[in-house]
Amino acid sequence: MSRNWIPVRGAQGLHSRQAHADMPAGTYEREISKEGFFGPAAFLHHKRPPTGWVRFEGPLRPRAFDLARLNEASASPWNAPVVLHNGATEMRFWKLAAPMPALARNADGDQLLFVHQGAGDLYCDYGRIAYAAGDYLYLPRGTMWRLTPTEPTAVLMIQATNSHFTLPDRGLLGGHAQFDPAMLDTPAMDAAFLAHQAEEGEFPVEIKKRGQVSVATYPYNPLDAVGWHGELAPVRLNVKDLRPVASARYHLPPSVHTTFLSDRFVVCTFAPRPFETDPGALKVPFFHNNDDFDEVLFYHAGDFFSRDNIDAGMMTFHPSGFTHGPHPKALKNMLVQPKAATDEYAVMIDTRDPLEVGDAASMVENTAYVDSWKTAD
Repeated sequence: MSRNWIPVRGAQGLHSRQAHADMPAGTYEREISKEGFFGPAAFLHHKRPPTGWVRFEGPLRPRAFDLARLNEASASPWNAPVVLHNGATEMRFWKLAAPMPALARNADGDQLLFVHQGAGDLYCDYGRIAYAAGDYLYLPRGTMWRLTPTEPTAVLMIQATNSHFTLPDRGLLGGHAQFDPAMLDTPAMDAAFLAHQAEEGEFPVEIKKRGQVSVATYPYNPLDAVGWHGELAPVRLNVKDLRPVASARYHLPPSVHTTFLSDRFVVCTFAPRPFETDPGALKVPFFHNNDDFDEVLFYHAGDFFSRDNIDAGMMTFHPSGFTHGPHPKALKNMLVQPKAATDEYAVMIDTRDPLEVGDAASMVENTAYVDSWKTAD
């Protein structure tokens, strides 16, 4: 159903005519909006950064987790520690150094594997596909699969619980913007896959449904398909294949970087892009109230220009309900950047429903993260 938003067209005091650009001198802009960045919005201009708290207490505090410190799990993805979860998604961080002894099958929903580190092969019902750091591996619900690493592997696993992953509607940009669908690679039934089929012995398949695991054991390799056709298959997409949308005169909202959609959350990818060049345009993320979505960022590689003391393998979690934005060091470059382009790769997951923090994440939390907005260095 379309929404008939309450019609307001107003302005008071000192304000800019264009959002995220040409702010009154000495002010800091804050956006309040509906439906993330897709609904009506207001832009307030403050004399001080809206994150200038001296204390922040309670469950809404921003949090950061160093997932790289999590210990290697067992060879089953279903034993990987749950980092964040709600009724619509489940995020796990999984480390694997040897081939999975069993196959996995997720009956709870589509699965997205983001390869943070490592290399190897994915074997599944549809064939074999190699993986490397920076790959998204999309696995339709019910796919049988296993990883055989050639290098120690670390994976951020994102589940679309009882739902699907789809691609966003790119509207006026056209269907080939950001990445051409031709960039989506599918598995091949090649010689390596046929050799994998020939392995002998018993093959357990660990099937996850409603968070519980059942095991069906076969006296042969059940990845024994000899062919397939249709409109559904696993795909691989690397972050280096993305061509981000950019504007020289306007700092675009993070929603423009959406890579995958599910019913109650989105997955976005931040990849290197040119900074804005217009003198009056913001060159850092704008302060905003994330009142409709919990916001999660997993930092994959590069220089994370809007955050201090954040390294690759870390994850930040901003529950919905408070104002946040760039750290003080980044704010110094609000209108002038020393470099021509960003140098970061990160995965953002925005969820409509509140997330719960898993026990494993709490064990590797940087509790000082909430204080990182207090003052500039």
